[in-house]
Amino acid sequence: MTVATPPYVSDALAEQAVDAVVIGGGAAGLNGALILARSRRSVVVIDSGSPRNAPAEAVHGLLALDGTPPSEILRRGREQVRQYGGRVVSGEVVSAESAAPSTDGDLRFTVTLADGRSITARRILVATGLTDVLPEVPGLAEHWGHSVVHCPYCHGWEVRDEPIGILATGPASINHAYLFRQLTEDLTYFTHGTDLDEDSRARFAARGIRIVDTPVTEVVNDADGALAGVRLADGQVVARRVLAVAAPMQARTKGLEGLGLEVQDLPKGRGFASGPAGTTEVPGVWVAGNVTDLVAQVGASAAAGALAGADINSTLATADTDAALQKIAEASPTAATR
Repeated sequence: MTVATPPYVSDALAEQAVDAVVIGGGAAGLNGALILARSRRSVVVIDSGSPRNAPAEAVHGLLALDGTPPSEILRRGREQVRQYGGRVVSGEVVSAESAAPSTDGDLRFTVTLADGRSITARRILVATGLTDVLPEVPGLAEHWGHSVVHCPYCHGWEVRDEPIGILATGPASINHAYLFRQLTEDLTYFTHGTDLDEDSRARFAARGIRIVDTPVTEVVNDADGALAGVRLADGQVVARRVLAVAAPMQARTKGLEGLGLEVQDLPKGRGFASGPAGTTEVPGVWVAGNVTDLVAQVGASAAAGALAGADINSTLATADTDAALQKIAEASPTAATR
């Protein structure tokens, strides 16, 4: 499920080749762009305008910015990138692929948008984030980010002491239950067709976690539209004010197939494989944030973007030096050997 951010004025897409194109305008992408722009690199951020945390009222667990609306953090981030000469362009990437290298042998990539515009870049940072794949339970998605939550660290304090239900999606939900038990004494675990071994059942019983094995058929609202509980297959309604769902997470890879990035199965979903500072096996392409680290919160994603941005700048500095040396050699073969 995705929700769009408030519209903003988009910068013009650069006509000439730029040092870096950042695909994704969330915390990871904007912080990567900020590092590059402050290093006097030409950088363009392509922002589709549908961040994962858009439904949430505030970002939590982020030092000095705890309680700030996600849209406000992004607004400030765009302003700061622009302050150093970076551009933020509203658009959806439909293809990104390698292009013919420059005359000095440096890498080149072509990124094309849905409206037909394209841009050439020396390096690419992919920070497209992920999508939460919610269970197909009627009424569940409409409460996502409010009364239906996924992260005890992002939302836990706000739902403390409420009657909470864990809507199980698989083995990851078991640990989810222990984390939310820290926040409330009224916790019910809906197995919803998933397996729950006897050891886990005993541990739940020891913590006072109720188990319901009858499948959930729909989310029930009260007269004001607030989440009131869940209806089971036998017709019974179990009152709950909050549902926690460890939804599988899928990296947003659409339009990026041409880059040839490796996608790997992770404990909680699928994401791009990466090495130190977001490097990939594809020369010239980095990844950062939830597209490779599925469980990273905003702060961790921003930090990953910064590391990737710095590494990109370092490789560009080396490439610039190589090109300068080559130019001297071509102009005067003997000068380069002195």
